[in-house]
Amino acid sequence: MDPEKIRLTEYLKRIKDWKLWGPYLSERQWGTVREDYSPDGDAWNYSTFDQSGSKTYRWGEEGIGGICDRKQLLCFSVALWNGRDPIIKETFFGLSGPQGNHGEDVKEYYYYLDNVPTHSYMKMLYKYPQNEFPYNELIEENKARTRLQGEFELIDTGIFDKNEYFDIFIEYAKNEPEDLLIRINIFNRGINTAELHIIPQLWFRNTWVWGLENYKPSLIIKSRNEVGVNDKRLGGYHFYHEECRELFCENETNAERFYLEKNSTSAKDGLNDFIINKNPDAINKGDRGTKAGLYHKVSLKSNSNKILCFRLTSQKLNDFRENFDEIFNNRINEADKFYSEIQKDLKDEEKKKIQRQAFAGMLWNKQYYHFDISQWLKGDPAQPKPPEERMKGRNSEWIHLSNEDIISVPDKWEFPWYATWDLAFHCITLSIIDPDFAKKQLMLLTREWYMHPNGELPAYEWNFSDVNPPMHAYAALWIYEMEKKAKGEGDLQFLESVFHKLLLNFTWWVNKKDTQEKNIFQGGFLGFDNIGIFDRSSKLPGEGQIEQADATSWMAMYCLNMMRISIELAKYNPAYQDMASKFFQHFLFIAGAMADIAGKRIDLWNEEDEFFYDIIRLDEKHYRQIKIRSLVGLIPLFAVEVLEPDIMKTLPEFAGRLDWFLNYRKDLASLVSRWHIPGKGDRRLLSLLRGHRMKKLLHRMLDESEFLSDYGIRSLSKYHKDHPYSMELNGNSFNINYEPAEAETGLFGGNSNWRGPIWLQANFLIIESLQRFHHYYGNDFKVEYPTHSGKYLTLEEISFKLTERVIKIFLRDKEGQRPLYGSIDKFQRDPHFADYILFYEYFHGDTGMGLGASHQTGWTGLIANLLQPGEKD
Repeated sequence: MDPEKIRLTEYLKRIKDWKLWGPYLSERQWGTVREDYSPDGDAWNYSTFDQSGSKTYRWGEEGIGGICDRKQLLCFSVALWNGRDPIIKETFFGLSGPQGNHGEDVKEYYYYLDNVPTHSYMKMLYKYPQNEFPYNELIEENKARTRLQGEFELIDTGIFDKNEYFDIFIEYAKNEPEDLLIRINIFNRGINTAELHIIPQLWFRNTWVWGLENYKPSLIIKSRNEVGVNDKRLGGYHFYHEECRELFCENETNAERFYLEKNSTSAKDGLNDFIINKNPDAINKGDRGTKAGLYHKVSLKSNSNKILCFRLTSQKLNDFRENFDEIFNNRINEADKFYSEIQKDLKDEEKKKIQRQAFAGMLWNKQYYHFDISQWLKGDPAQPKPPEERMKGRNSEWIHLSNEDIISVPDKWEFPWYATWDLAFHCITLSIIDPDFAKKQLMLLTREWYMHPNGELPAYEWNFSDVNPPMHAYAALWIYEMEKKAKGEGDLQFLESVFHKLLLNFTWWVNKKDTQEKNIFQGGFLGFDNIGIFDRSSKLPGEGQIEQADATSWMAMYCLNMMRISIELAKYNPAYQDMASKFFQHFLFIAGAMADIAGKRIDLWNEEDEFFYDIIRLDEKHYRQIKIRSLVGLIPLFAVEVLEPDIMKTLPEFAGRLDWFLNYRKDLASLVSRWHIPGKGDRRLLSLLRGHRMKKLLHRMLDESEFLSDYGIRSLSKYHKDHPYSMELNGNSFNINYEPAEAETGLFGGNSNWRGPIWLQANFLIIESLQRFHHYYGNDFKVEYPTHSGKYLTLEEISFKLTERVIKIFLRDKEGQRPLYGSIDKFQRDPHFADYILFYEYFHGDTGMGLGASHQTGWTGLIANLLQPGEKD
């Protein structure tokens, strides 16, 4: 058994707490809702980047390449100064939502290169310019640009043109759960000798100024190369370092700067003020504090490097460098061994590197997430009382929510909070390397301190009441089936536990999002931001409401997922056959509503266009279809399940009820296909799409002049490039056209775009759905691919072709170019850039270039699944 798997086993059996320490420090806390105590909910302007270095955070901490313990009592990160910047580089710089012409965006280059599930080995890279960082230029140039122009990035400033930068590699290796080795390897990539100030920082999250507890821990010099960590909650630790200057201050807000009051102690920005402004009074005079900087100053010749070593341990050591390199080498070799087993069927070396960086990003993007809504609303005893407006403002109906956990987040800079449907996709990828963590993450969001008493799952921090697609059941079933395939049996306790909680959530959907009680749903936002002509989370201009093809399809998929879980549980407890038949019937009622079986509404399917559309219901008699060819109309593909003949034999009560219901409701029976396979009996296909409609939908989806890009399926048909859609509603004009790159609309901050780009999670579900359909129809069922090509392939072959197109985004082409980096020659050809992968939020619909958040390994991490051979065979 390889050592990393042994550590995971020790952790699961509570023998050793290998996950006590990890990369749980965010890259950003400013701009989050948690830190916003304004009356109007203006989070971006209440807590700014400029303030972040001087103001103590209430709910979390941030730092570059940092780590902390599970409760974030003690934090470590790396700060830098090139001798020219106006501030120490303690956190990554980026634009806030209002500052960016396409919303918030980090303006730094850093890469997560390696990580394992217990975080016993971790590695990342940060590229720090030697010349003054262009803070103002980035702000002013993006401010001057319109939404019709691209973002102005750090690479566009020319600061990397002469290679005048440092590569800062930050590595961690665990000898034991409470013995962490830290190595910082600095390379001068420039042609001239350059000086760098390195200030690794160790500090306590401030828990003592809020009036909830008075205990204040301390950091204190113990010996020439040792800082002692005194904390009764965490226990004693020793931080060993190579000779440097120890600087101490307090993790306290700079009252003089913000409130024009004299500081009673040194402040959080004391290290910055001492180093940049040479102010000796900015730091503590003594040998202790709650924040310590280990100050090094190095001069590096061209292409030379310097390694600094540190160790944070609960054990007293005489020589912290003893076996240091050996431990690091062992952990690196063990990480290689761990991934060699996972990648044993992946033969292509470039694909292995891409997948391993995807896994690294998934594991680095874990964060300590702390938020207690009740405490946040009423304020802390020792702080000013929050404005009364907050009691009726954002998230005020979530007073039960009290979160303090390690959670997989989409991006620790751009999205430093959990998002429910994002998390479901994260867990699908994480299940390959750490299924236990993936299961616990899914369970976590269904716990009573997350899930609303009414059954709603919290969507995301900016608005917990918004609605995300119900992906939890799909992800839970995925993980169960993967474990069952690998081990011969799945985790029934997990499946049963999550099923019972999801029953509450399913009921919430039915009660809250089917306003007419006709099995047509109005989900609203559904994670698709600006996919429509107006904000679907808000009330329509004038009267009426949208009845959504996607919300209804998601619920049909939810029914089938819950039915499949019920069937699996019924194999061990026959009582679950009742639930299986309940969800089977509910699916058919939804399918019947979408097919307009009762003839009481406009069909969501448009026979002339052969596509699904949302409709606007103006009143009981007046409806209008919103004829936009978008991903909304493809989501019916996701609701597909195949019932094997052995299920009918194993679960006779379920089979009997199924047959009775199909005989009783012959109008709905037509929605269930039969396929006679000699020697196998009857298979039944449950889908919103019978063969004819599916072929028509695929005809559009696989058309290169519509949805099919060289790099996957677009979120909006290219048809709308020449045929923009426009709708007049209550005196207002609404428009949408094909936008393959950044959004031209300001909906949802303008930093997200579903009007043409390629999104990995959508492509992943399309690929998976095609494979399920193939499982039913087999090799005799073929579809033209691409449309108008005259070539016909099975649905499985098409799923493989689509997978190849998506993977191509990340791979080098014949000219050695990666599509995701577009025309950025530095990223394409420079040997110090070209092998490092950024996992963007979405990709240009025509070129495959990466767009949006640059570190959203979250659902873009699904590339790891698409690269994994035979994962669902």
